[in-house]
Amino acid sequence: MIPFNKPYLTGNETKYIQEAAKSGKISGNGMFTKKCHQFFNEKFGFKKCLLTTSCTDALEMAALLIDTQPGDEIIMPDFTFVSTANAFVLRGAKVVFVDSKFNHPSMDENKIEALITSKTKAIVPVHYAGNACDMDKIMALADKYNLFVIEDAAQAIDSYYINKNGIKQVLGSIGHLATFSFHETKNIISGEGGLLVINDEQFEKRAEVIWEKGTNRAAFFRGEIDSYEWIDIGSSFLPSEIIAAFLYAQLEQIDKIQIQRKRLWSFYNDSLKKLEEKKIISLPSIPNCSSNNAHIYYIVCKSNDEREKLIKHLDDKGIKVVFHYQSLSHSFYYSNEKQKTNLINSEKYSDCLLRLPLFYELKQKEIKFICKAIDEFYIN
Repeated sequence: MIPFNKPYLTGNETKYIQEAAKSGKISGNGMFTKKCHQFFNEKFGFKKCLLTTSCTDALEMAALLIDTQPGDEIIMPDFTFVSTANAFVLRGAKVVFVDSKFNHPSMDENKIEALITSKTKAIVPVHYAGNACDMDKIMALADKYNLFVIEDAAQAIDSYYINKNGIKQVLGSIGHLATFSFHETKNIISGEGGLLVINDEQFEKRAEVIWEKGTNRAAFFRGEIDSYEWIDIGSSFLPSEIIAAFLYAQLEQIDKIQIQRKRLWSFYNDSLKKLEEKKIISLPSIPNCSSNNAHIYYIVCKSNDEREKLIKHLDDKGIKVVFHYQSLSHSFYYSNEKQKTNLINSEKYSDCLLRLPLFYELKQKEIKFICKAIDEFYIN
């Protein structure tokens, strides 16, 4: 059996976990949390960032930081994971969905402005598959209508936005706030785990308070105040040192991991090109404004029925593949909102997109086997 995903261990995870345990502090915001924060500052230039227990928690912190209120409208893609929406729905906001592009699952930036109303508070672009949305276009809309931008970069570690002048900006550094995931299916993992990036300094102090359950405890531990107290709303968003230690071992090897994932991604792409040239399936399309961090390799079938039959065919061959998000606008929960939608591209990806196995230890011979099995399905 070729699994869909297999978490990769770099070798130092257990060593660092033991070091964290021996340090006498494993509850969070200790030695390894600080090492991770420093890594992100130095590697990607993030001025202020905070580890979280998940990207979901990072998104919920972002919703609190922009003071999301009942009745606020938050614009986001229809084709995304439920956490993107839940963070704002929990604060009483209304989510407004944008269709995908015709040739890419991410949100169609050209359809955002028509959805902006006097109640709109924020735009949440999701960098699907680690591919950048057109951030110049989105930030221009935010400036025009005085909106916040929160980058959902759950899949976009070590990926870049490339503007019209060829200048690269790391994803997560452009919006007012940004969030990342280190779930076991991501490029860099800690089982569960996330990161909030604060790019607008107006949020820096409050972010730390919300992160520490609504208290000014972080300032107390730095010796800035004599005691700490409850000063704002918040929750238990910071992860334990066990998670931070595991994550730091991964971050040390990020370049090695990325080189291998990109090699495997390209091998898939080269092996399946003929099927796309024959217009049998569609392969990933990387936007001109984006680098490729090789987070996902997917194909797009012609119909849901075709996809289901292909999944069965590959399963019979011992190959585990999965479809991805289901359109949020067609979910059971959202049906109660009674917002009429006609998001045909999002529905297409919900019905037809198929994710293939992609993980560090996947072998080229296994990719050959997978691609041969896909060829056989369509030839027969």
